[in-house]
Amino acid sequence: MLSLDEFKTSLALPSPLIPFKPNWEGASKVSLYVKRDDAIHPVMSGNKWRKLSHTLTSPLPNAAISFGGGFSNHLHALGFACFKLSIPFTAIIRGDYSTAPSPMIKDLMQWQTRIEYVNRITYKKRNDSAYLDELKLKFPNAIIIPEGGSQALALQGIKDMVDEIEVDFDFIVAPVASGATLAGIVNALNKRNSLMATDFRSRNKAIGIGVLKGEGYLEELVKQFLPTTNQTDWHIDHSYHFGGYAKAPSELQTFCSNFNNTMAFEIEPVYSGKTFWAVKDMLAKGKFKDGSRIVVLHTGGLQGAR
Repeated sequence: MLSLDEFKTSLALPSPLIPFKPNWEGASKVSLYVKRDDAIHPVMSGNKWRKLSHTLTSPLPNAAISFGGGFSNHLHALGFACFKLSIPFTAIIRGDYSTAPSPMIKDLMQWQTRIEYVNRITYKKRNDSAYLDELKLKFPNAIIIPEGGSQALALQGIKDMVDEIEVDFDFIVAPVASGATLAGIVNALNKRNSLMATDFRSRNKAIGIGVLKGEGYLEELVKQFLPTTNQTDWHIDHSYHFGGYAKAPSELQTFCSNFNNTMAFEIEPVYSGKTFWAVKDMLAKGKFKDGSRIVVLHTGGLQGAR
């Protein structure tokens, strides 16, 4: 197994920022870049590493517990990291996959994860203090990491990502599910914008792409991590969830397939596919002023396409 320093040297950081020039309507009128967090590591990639990077620090936790569904990118990344760092890990998974484990769960089994399948009623308690107290009694030496890694420490890891972006940009676009990634981006931009001109229109702006049905709900998830004196212009566009979380109609699947066959990197239909579809559609509709500089965050999660 690896030491923490050895593990970190296996990660490609800072992640690449590449120019992106698709043959899309309106794309030639702006400057597009992709922040390739998917390229950090073949397994431990994207915003899942970012959100865990300030939790998995020295001294390492004695054990860890977290939550997710049967295809969770978060559990997959955390399970891999815990295995490599010799941290006993318990995954509490919504639904019983014991007779037909998903590819993600098969990986967790290979990585010696202790798996607990729970029904939806129990899973809904994952943020209840009484239930969390029960887990603390059952696993007294373990840290409890929220679903998706969404906690205050996660925001610092997202800030690290934003701080790596050395080009000037007007907009940064990212998918939104649990809210922490967008909140981390907004908090990082608050610090950037406080050093910029007072003209609100000249500041960096953040656009979230809702990947599930959650208008209002997703905004509240983000706001819980933001200061009351927020200085950054941000919003979530709810036009591109394609019917809900992990819903992938044929047109979205075709888009992802064509993208993967023609572009220098791959996307998947749950997060990145909806984000790039949204950017393409917004460009065609003239949602960005000519000359805008746009960074699209690729949050990884390609394993979920399995």
